[in-house]
Amino acid sequence: MTRAWWRDTWHSPMAAEFLQADIHGLYILAELVDAFWETPEDLRLAAEIRQHRMAFGLTPIDRRRLQWEVERVEERRRTRPAAEVPQRRGRKPADPRTMLRAVK
Repeated sequence: MTRAWWRDTWHSPMAAEFLQADIHGLYILAELVDAFWETPEDLRLAAEIRQHRMAFGLTPIDRRRLQWEVERVEERRRTRPAAEVPQRRGRKPADPRTMLRAVK
């Protein structure tokens, strides 16, 4: 799950806003995210992740606070030819429960 989060973060529009100096903070955040998936009931860890995510504009409200705007699909359709606009595929996303494993 952490690898998927990392990949999604770096493929998001916000990645263009990150500076080289931000990478160290994102590494720390990745460690926190990874620890969360090991113990998801740890509310203090969840709160810490929330605080770190705010700094990087990783939620809609944080992007608004930072005054970052993400181009919306509708805007792209109006300004770009249809062939250039990525279309959603009809398949369902993978079930995240398939990642679960038994812990001894």
